[in-house]
Amino acid sequence: MKLSIGIITYNEERILGKTLDAVRGLADEIIIVDSSSSDATIEIAKSKGAKVYTEEWKGFGPQKNSVIEKCKGEWILLIDADEVISKELKEAIKNIINGKNKYEVYDINRCSVCFGKELKYGGWSNQYATRLWKKSSVRVSDNLVHEEFETKSTKGKIKEKIYHHTYLTLSDYITRFDRYTTLGAEEYVKRGKKSSFFNIVINPFFKFIRMYIFRLGFLDGIEGLIIALFSGMYTMTKYFKLREMEKTSLK
Repeated sequence: MKLSIGIITYNEERILGKTLDAVRGLADEIIIVDSSSSDATIEIAKSKGAKVYTEEWKGFGPQKNSVIEKCKGEWILLIDADEVISKELKEAIKNIINGKNKYEVYDINRCSVCFGKELKYGGWSNQYATRLWKKSSVRVSDNLVHEEFETKSTKGKIKEKIYHHTYLTLSDYITRFDRYTTLGAEEYVKRGKKSSFFNIVINPFFKFIRMYIFRLGFLDGIEGLIIALFSGMYTMTKYFKLREMEKTSLK
């Protein structure tokens, strides 16, 4: 078995069908670990030929490690449920797993699509992320959110794109906003980080300036403005939730 594709899911019906269609004919197996989705995620996954396991949510890092453990292929392609590989990337991956490779671990060019528009500025484009590796070459950290890919191998880069459909609509962003900021605050508690006036007030402001001005986010139009504003609010909300957790722990 040459290639296993691993995905974790939770209420991903919005884009999962497109994600799985894009990898049709590429993998020997598709393994999905679902966290008790209440929408059509499981039905879509099974209809596209994926093998689905249902497990309690453990955090992004542990959940992805659970997928990796179930993959039997010589190579593993671990993607998010909202990531769609391009035709060019599909061919590049085929070449690698069929022997045209110099590395055991590859970072892939990850481009963000927000509100239906591919973002090219603000730090959202050409973000290389570890997605393809030979089995046992990579382990995912146990972080609840913003997990890291740990490896001792030298990594190669694949320039062909994988499109990350981050947020389809503003409502979609807001729905995810609350969940992700809570997970982020919980991860900070786990690491022993503390909230502060700087992190709640000053840091979000500078994050907006950095994305919108210094990283030229304004060139992405209104979408660039909205993303920069909400990214600052994301930082503010995460640290304010951390502050609330700190106050609760003192009671």
